[in-house]
Amino acid sequence: MTNPNGNQWLDERQAVLDCAKAIHAQGLVVGTSGNVSARCGREMLAVTATSTPYETMTLDDIVVVDFTGEPIVGDALPSTESLMHVAIYRARPDVGAVCHTHSASASGLSVAGQPLVPMIDEMVVHMGGRIEVSAYAFPGTEEIGARVVEALGERAAALIRNHGVVGVGRTVPEALRICQMVEHSARIYTVARSVGQVHELPEDAVRAEVEIYRMKHLAEEHA
Repeated sequence: MTNPNGNQWLDERQAVLDCAKAIHAQGLVVGTSGNVSARCGREMLAVTATSTPYETMTLDDIVVVDFTGEPIVGDALPSTESLMHVAIYRARPDVGAVCHTHSASASGLSVAGQPLVPMIDEMVVHMGGRIEVSAYAFPGTEEIGARVVEALGERAAALIRNHGVVGVGRTVPEALRICQMVEHSARIYTVARSVGQVHELPEDAVRAEVEIYRMKHLAEEHA
């Protein structure tokens, strides 16, 4: 939205910047890896610029482009993973923000090709069940977007094969919380495997909690 001071999509860009700073501060990314975006209107997104250090990132490094990559606001180059974000927005009208991280435990599972099975209740209620691993595709391509969309389904997260994590939400803070929860769950999974075995939740509990997840999102859509 155009603000009286001439700044366009200021709220969305600020939310993306705040999230980018948070994923770096919390150790969910290293270097310049990872990216964050927010939907702007029907077919535009505010997204972090490519290869920009989080320590020095400013609002000028959050650019707005349309779904074909045409610049709307800002002169910086958008993230090389913008096509993945666009693919998610096209497939999921309910998604208002995408957060992509490279957190260590969850990325380790993506390298192992190991999905996060339903093992703790909050994981199912908030993320929609089993977190799948996408088929491998080269970063920055339309193919990786398609593969991630397949793995995501109706859920709030997916593991990107040999790459990292994607979390989605209606808002940027929600997408960030999902990425935090994926990493937390991955650590629990890893500890459980190291000391014994992972006991999945009973199937009837998973079905009930998936239904809670769906009802929650349906209510939010009609709020």
